[in-house]
Amino acid sequence: MDYFFIISVLVTISAIFGYLNVRFLKLPNAIGLMLITILFTIGVFGISYFNSTLLDAEKYIITHIDFKEVLLDIMLSFLLFAGALHTNFNQLRVQKWPVLVFSTLGVLFSTFLVGFAIYYLLPVLGMEVKLVYCLLFGALISPTDPIAVLSILKQAGAPKKLETKIVGESLFNDGVGVVVFLTIFKIAQLGGDHVEAMDVIKLFSQEVVGGVLLGFLLGWITFKLMKSIDDYDIEVIITLATVMAGTLIAHKLHFSAPLAMVTAGLIVGNDTVRNSAMSKITENYVDKFWELIDILLNTILFVLIGMEMLVLSFETNYFVAGLIAVPVVLVCRYLSLILPVKFFEKKLNFVPRTNLIMTWGGLRGGISIALALGLTQDMNRDLFLVMTYIVVVFSILVQGLTVGKLVKKVTKDLDPVYLE
Repeated sequence: MDYFFIISVLVTISAIFGYLNVRFLKLPNAIGLMLITILFTIGVFGISYFNSTLLDAEKYIITHIDFKEVLLDIMLSFLLFAGALHTNFNQLRVQKWPVLVFSTLGVLFSTFLVGFAIYYLLPVLGMEVKLVYCLLFGALISPTDPIAVLSILKQAGAPKKLETKIVGESLFNDGVGVVVFLTIFKIAQLGGDHVEAMDVIKLFSQEVVGGVLLGFLLGWITFKLMKSIDDYDIEVIITLATVMAGTLIAHKLHFSAPLAMVTAGLIVGNDTVRNSAMSKITENYVDKFWELIDILLNTILFVLIGMEMLVLSFETNYFVAGLIAVPVVLVCRYLSLILPVKFFEKKLNFVPRTNLIMTWGGLRGGISIALALGLTQDMNRDLFLVMTYIVVVFSILVQGLTVGKLVKKVTKDLDPVYLE
């Protein structure tokens, strides 16, 4: 009954806040929902001095939800499958090499750049933190969020090539970022002296390669099943089963479920499969079903992110560290993309200032907060959770509200070749 109560309250709050945003604020849903929830939570704090009923109810919801488990083990698979299903497969195929490099080497470079920068900056605030824990922060804050940025880019009318790079990178670097985090987490738990290089390579390879291969297998099976029948009801259920069963299998085999779901979604959503395995009515129902799942889970996710304020430790040093982390994360992302952008820009007609747009458009979201919540107390959990929350809120509210203007400004007078 508790779970039904919590889900009912979350869906109701999401509906009310979503209505308020669409009716009055008219902001992109991700931004509007999180802003309203944060303001609501601040208001609840104020009211609690006179009556703590609302604050107690909000705390009850947060304390009874394992945000890390709910997002990483359940919601993320659905969200990434839905995002991949609606990604332009032909554009992604053209941009596959830069997307691959951005989502792997880019995440690794960003992880180490952020980790070392934070390691040397925190002592200025009187906080000594081990390097491996700073690298954990670098790993959890480096993945960008496809959920938050996709609708914003579409509203801004971003060129398809640019949209594909940012969204494609975000879809894959979520999975890669989680794997990098888990690898460093294991090193931090066991101590560097007890972990051999081959163990790290084996863990990384198993998660990444296993996840992608599982995704290919799931996508192929789904395609074959859908091709052999013509019943849109059952075909929608087959796609749902692909995500749910695939996630369970990935967890059982210790493969990356996010990478498996992205790969499966790209296969099921590509034009060849659509044309040969789905009738028009099936395609319409599959798309509408996953759009609804995407919208519902996104709505709940950003309400939860706003409510996570309640688990923060209100210490001045932590907030100052979070404010310092904002420019550090942005600069490190910019630096991590310089070489890949320079290498590919002439071959693939990159939009001018692609690096700047990808840096400012690389929003952080629920993945980062979920990973930060998974840290243990001896890993400076409270410090890194506050830092992560500040970076995420800044990226969604500030970067999210301005990236559209940046895209329009940069692409205003471009040659048509860049706008294809």
